[in-house]
Amino acid sequence: MNRKLTDLWVGLFVLAGFAAILVLALKAGNLAAFSFSETYQVLAKFDNIGGLKARAPVKSAGVVVGRVARIAFDDQTYEAVVTLALEKRFAFPQDTSAKILTAGLLGEQYVGLEAGGDSKKLADGGRIKSTQSAMVLENLIGQLVFNKAAEGKSDNK
Repeated sequence: MNRKLTDLWVGLFVLAGFAAILVLALKAGNLAAFSFSETYQVLAKFDNIGGLKARAPVKSAGVVVGRVARIAFDDQTYEAVVTLALEKRFAFPQDTSAKILTAGLLGEQYVGLEAGGDSKKLADGGRIKSTQSAMVLENLIGQLVFNKAAEGKSDNK
């Protein structure tokens, strides 16, 4: 009888371990934040989305108001088209602006919305016209090095 009880506890411990690994994998894949609330979709075009991924959060004032539904490439304008699935309870004005931001210095990227003052609201299938692309760390470092090299050349003359 004692052996069966030990086997049961070992089995429960292994099952709890598998459940913890599953939760960790869902968190790492950004799939744990399922939302069953109704959404409406809005498009935003960016010159550069950096490392933005589908299912990345869409935040306004630090609050998650939706998720990135899909990312596509417009071969006519050569821009990234990001479809945002916003929760219906959050109605944003038509002149809302979108930025691609980074959580921390090297953290995950997300879309930040800044509400405007228009009385008309974004509708399903609407488009955010004012966007700001991602800050790419490699580009910033390249600009810094280029500027420092240019300063060094002008000092030597």
